[in-house]
Amino acid sequence: MNKPPNTASTLSATEAAERQLPSIGDYYSATQLRADRWSALRAAVEGLSVTSLDSRKGKKLLQDADELMSALAPIETYWAFPGATAYEYMRRLLEQRKIDDFSHAVRRVVRALTSGAYRRRTIPLVAEDSDSEDFEDEVALSPEARALGRPYFEVLIVDSLGDQQERWLRTSLQHVRRPEDAFIYEAVVVPSLEDALIGILFNYNVQAVVVRPGLTLKSRNNLSLLSKYLRSASEEEDLDGLRPEEYGPETCRLIAKIRPELDTYLVTDRSAEAIAGLDLGSCRRVFYNQEDFLELHLNILRGVNSRYKSPFFTALKEYSKQPTGVFHAMPISRGKSITRSHWIQDMGAFYGPNIFLAETSATSGGLDSLLEPRGPIKKAQEAAARAFGSKQTFFATNGTSTCNKIVVQALVRPGDIVLVDRDCHKSHHYGMVLAGAKVVYMDSYPLNEHSMYGAVTLREIKHKLLELEAAGKLDKVRMVLLTNCTFDGLIYNVERVMEECLAIKKDLIFLWDEAWFAFARFNPVYRQRTAMHAAASLRRVLRTPERVQAYEEQQARLAEDEDGDIRLNTRLIAPPDARVRVYATQSTHKTLTSLRQGSMIHVYDQDFKGETEQAFHEAYMTHTSTSPNYQIIASLDVGRRQVELEGYEFVQRQIDSAMSLRRAIGSHPLLQKYFRVLTVADMIPPEYRDSGLESYYDAQHGWTDAWNSWATDEFVLDPTKITLAVGGTGWDGDTFKTQILMDKHGIQINKTSRNSVLFMTNIGTTRSSIAYLIEVLVGIAKDLDDLLDDASKMERRSFENRVKSLVEHVPPLPDFSRFHSAFRKSDTPEGDIRSAFFLAYDEDNCDYLDLNGELLQKLESGEELVSASFIIPYPPGFPILVPGQVISREILTFMRALDVSEIHGYRPDLGLRVFTTEALNSVAQT
Repeated sequence: MNKPPNTASTLSATEAAERQLPSIGDYYSATQLRADRWSALRAAVEGLSVTSLDSRKGKKLLQDADELMSALAPIETYWAFPGATAYEYMRRLLEQRKIDDFSHAVRRVVRALTSGAYRRRTIPLVAEDSDSEDFEDEVALSPEARALGRPYFEVLIVDSLGDQQERWLRTSLQHVRRPEDAFIYEAVVVPSLEDALIGILFNYNVQAVVVRPGLTLKSRNNLSLLSKYLRSASEEEDLDGLRPEEYGPETCRLIAKIRPELDTYLVTDRSAEAIAGLDLGSCRRVFYNQEDFLELHLNILRGVNSRYKSPFFTALKEYSKQPTGVFHAMPISRGKSITRSHWIQDMGAFYGPNIFLAETSATSGGLDSLLEPRGPIKKAQEAAARAFGSKQTFFATNGTSTCNKIVVQALVRPGDIVLVDRDCHKSHHYGMVLAGAKVVYMDSYPLNEHSMYGAVTLREIKHKLLELEAAGKLDKVRMVLLTNCTFDGLIYNVERVMEECLAIKKDLIFLWDEAWFAFARFNPVYRQRTAMHAAASLRRVLRTPERVQAYEEQQARLAEDEDGDIRLNTRLIAPPDARVRVYATQSTHKTLTSLRQGSMIHVYDQDFKGETEQAFHEAYMTHTSTSPNYQIIASLDVGRRQVELEGYEFVQRQIDSAMSLRRAIGSHPLLQKYFRVLTVADMIPPEYRDSGLESYYDAQHGWTDAWNSWATDEFVLDPTKITLAVGGTGWDGDTFKTQILMDKHGIQINKTSRNSVLFMTNIGTTRSSIAYLIEVLVGIAKDLDDLLDDASKMERRSFENRVKSLVEHVPPLPDFSRFHSAFRKSDTPEGDIRSAFFLAYDEDNCDYLDLNGELLQKLESGEELVSASFIIPYPPGFPILVPGQVISREILTFMRALDVSEIHGYRPDLGLRVFTTEALNSVAQT
């Protein structure tokens, strides 16, 4: 087993070390703890190298080294490098006080872990003359050289073995390796089901799990930070009730639930008949009571290779190597128009040759057509569907704005009613215009203090549906459209929203705009709130006997609910025959690896084949270029490969970085004078937080276990979206973003509000970039301290007035008013946005009114004014007025208070564009 000897004494030492190292509570992640403990150990042994062991300092450093080795003991159980043999070797060196050899070994391990060199070569820990030079060469490898190496991964073997059995198992697997193998791997052996769950959540190098019949149930590892992984993985499971013969199959099932991308293999001595009826998750193969290590080895490699394949990227690389003559479009193909130029050679030098060798309009020669894929693009999209849990996936090369319009046009017919999140991206509003939908806008709860909107409550959605049902229009309701997660990080309870809506109308279609949420699939906590996972889960549970019975009992209780009041206040259960029809659009380029505008449409629609496929194809043809960018398609293919193989690792690092930033700002006295990270409680009102969670971290209580909130609350906050209140600096969000962060410090962000800025970590965020951001914020705070310290009384008063204006005198956020009666033919709220949009094409139907002059006067006199345009201020970045909407006093007050420089649709030189009375009357008469 990959553990040091004397497990019981080691665990006791670990507990003692944990008590003596109080900073362990500062860590959100065991991965960061591991890296920092190794770094601290290196620092200790470097001190020992130049200090007498008998001195007071030497004794303290020895004590630190002993404690750090004890702290690492249970952690290293789950990793193949440095491994049990190497760990025991270093332990003996320390016990024997061979400090030079111990220091050398520790430095080698730390440098190998930091550089990833252990993935590419064996790292000897015994000092040799050539070691240092070889290691430096390894660190200096170019990306091209690294790409030629064989990718490395680790295989988790779950079996309770003695030392001799474990050595035999490892040796047997090593003997079946071949030079022609595409990958190289090392084994990690753990004894129990619980250790397996900890291992797949802690060790991001694991790509395959082999479950053998000798495993036990319980882990003997009691390090608190590792126990957190176990709690999150098994909280909903009754593991104690398992029989020993069920341990193996249950391990396979849980691994598929927690990390579905991993390959699992079950070795069992039970009969095929006994295994056939069990839920084995996504187990790739069952081996029956045999030790065929070559077959196991080949299956492991084949499983990883199925995820490693990138069909279109590979095809494009092969195409670029072919000598071709271009007698068609694109002079830039093969780089000919550049290499022959006297004036644009710098472009070729900047991009290099490969991008031009791969630039072509050809769909043959091993390539494919995005519009009618039959070859590598088709295979790449199928692989993406597997990775993201959809039934079908479609690539897009012009962003999620186009994806949104494709889905809306494919599903919505003229006159259909669509319930739309009013704060959604502008592409959805324009999609409603193109489709001719009757729009019902739903308001999000406001966060007035922070000048931003939250999300649409389930009560608001149900209220709109029940209102339409009461008016006899439920049959016309086609779709519910929501943004998950929002720009500011608010995440819906997706499965609950869909189930309660289907309980009111069982064939509703859902479009979830997941532009900022593509990464969520690859973390088990996030995954449960993604559209594709929720769709699969809902379809699975709707027809279970327990759910059918619960539905029938609830229907009996609701039989007399004629006006919908009871249903509005009841958690509804969908009928067993409800159709699960779910679409998600994702900006892959925003949160995963892809070139700009690379996006995907994911489909989980039970009626796609029978009802929607042809319409979807036509909509896709309408909005997709006949000249798609092959580089974008290739990047989507490779991005999919990455997340299937290392998405879990990268997303976990992304979360760790965000949590580190939250902790650093929340616990720094100087930063707290001018800045504040908005907490869960700041962003989500208590009525939508049944768990009672208020923050992920606070200085008094440390980290909070948020697993329960993600399972139960109506909304949760994405911790990787860090909203920083900056009103205390005296700068508004836009000024802080452009003049302070970008112009002075080169820090790029996007989203701001009147008194806040949004920092987002992603899979490319490093600990160094987090450290730099904290350093910049501290510098800004110090500069403000100095400025105020030197300020005169009047200057200080001016600063305080600016702060008060930003923090206290915040204009209330307006709700959607209503569509004018000319565009709303009944008492229900749906409006004909298409008619209003095209009515404004005739300038004679429109007029411009100054906000502070004629428009204000007309409103105060009681005249009804109607917007002729989309009015979109940045921030917040969504329409506060749409064509056909009545301009309310609240909206006018908000617009007059806006201090942003960018308002799309508004002309400061002319005023606000409105419909004339004559135009409205003419529409009303027709």
